[in-house]
Amino acid sequence: MTDLAKASMKDHLEFLPYAGNVSFFRCDYTRDLEGADIAIVGVPFDNGVSNRAGARMGPRAVREASLQAGIFHHPWSFNVRDLCRIIDYGDVGYGYGVEGMGFMVGDTYEHARRILRSGARLLTIGGDHTIPYGPLRAASEIYGPLALIHLDSHQDTIPNERCHGTFAYDAVLSGWVDPSVSVQAYIRTNSPGCGYRIITAEDAFELGPHKLADTIRSIVGERPVYLTFDIDALDPAYAPGTGTPVVGGPSTREVRALLSRLHGLNIVAADVVEVCPIYDPTECTQLAAATIAHDLLYLLSAKGEGPATD
Repeated sequence: MTDLAKASMKDHLEFLPYAGNVSFFRCDYTRDLEGADIAIVGVPFDNGVSNRAGARMGPRAVREASLQAGIFHHPWSFNVRDLCRIIDYGDVGYGYGVEGMGFMVGDTYEHARRILRSGARLLTIGGDHTIPYGPLRAASEIYGPLALIHLDSHQDTIPNERCHGTFAYDAVLSGWVDPSVSVQAYIRTNSPGCGYRIITAEDAFELGPHKLADTIRSIVGERPVYLTFDIDALDPAYAPGTGTPVVGGPSTREVRALLSRLHGLNIVAADVVEVCPIYDPTECTQLAAATIAHDLLYLLSAKGEGPATD
């Protein structure tokens, strides 16, 4: 083999998802935040589930799927990695037993605060839907009360001890989120209201992704945003590997069309949660999650106003 052929093969190794070291998107695996624009953090934790466990394996599965999902930047007109320095910060917050929940919430808060204080944006990969507790608290301390964009089949507003169905209730109670500028979309279950604007799946379909994006923009305005995406927002036909699937949701195509039209909002942190790879031997769920995480990197790359406090 000629030197030119060897060089060409080396240049194309990134297109081989089955080889090489596994980090999200093949980004640098480091906790050095110097010059980082976006930090990706895994939280392999599912002690908060009420139905099927397995989301603790989500971050690893999503990282592996990202090697496939991140090869190209379609349909975006630019490559986010040309614009931003993105790092894989590794996993935090993993624990077990009765003390696991408290440790996870505290540890994710400390790391999220460190990342956000550095000026970087944060993308968290779960894990079940208790994982926003730490990042939401940290982001609200830096940016003030946040607008929440919550894409999910469930409202997660159960007034109960912490579990994966309570964070949206506690976020309002704790003052981390301002519900008057927040929205929950693709909802198809019933829980107590907390002042959020609720857009059911049926209403979202009636609007379509373009008008739904316009509606969300009109609700959150210029406020700093935390965007949380539960993979069970998707119909189980597109994401069967999740703990509490609910039929009647959108396709991956529809969700991606919505996300692409939210570009330019001041999204300071985001997450993708509830991927349970053991329930999906086809691996389409983690591929969908990795692709949506890919889209969230583009939303996080849109620079908004800086932190309100040091």
